Amino acid sequence: MLVNEIFYSLQGEGRFTGTPAVFLRLSGCNLRCPFCDTQHLSHEVMTEEDIVRRVSGYPARHIVITGGEPALQLTASLTRLLHGEGFFIQMETNGSVRLPEGAEVDWITCSPKELPVVLDRIDELKVLYMYQDMTRYDALHAKEYRLQPLDAGDAEKNRKNLNDTINYILQNPKWKLSLQTHKILNVR
Repeated sequence: MLVNEIFYSLQGEGRFTGTPAVFLRLSGCNLRCPFCDTQHLSHEVMTEEDIVRRVSGYPARHIVITGGEPALQLTASLTRLLHGEGFFIQMETNGSVRLPEGAEVDWITCSPKELPVVLDRIDELKVLYMYQDMTRYDALHAKEYRLQPLDAGDAEKNRKNLNDTINYILQNPKWKLSLQTHKILNVR
């Protein structure tokens, strides 16, 4: 597998904010979003066994498989190996690629950048708010709905994005606020 990085930190976004987690960032993405803050093209080639050995060296048993787009590389055998080591598997995906048959992921966080979303199941829908027409997400069903202000890389724009996101949520209470707390706290 092409692995961009493996690191240990706190989950900074969504339902599991504050949870100690091992992050497995896989390289490559099928989209080229202009606002992407992830350098996901560099990589180290690792076997599934190497990955499991490395992530098992951390004390937490919550793993976040992310990317790029992790569904491009995820395998059923990797999820079996991780579950065998007691991991709760959370995946962060853009939703444009189906999970491979037999891949057992405990929690799917879908942050769509383009439609259509082709996933059979979404546990948490996390939308980056950019003043877009939110009715386009009405057909996507999830257990939980999160709205996250887009980080524009500018303090003034970010304050406006945050205020606009809060106002939208107050008018549409199905959504909950998601912040990038790892950036606020300056942790990885």
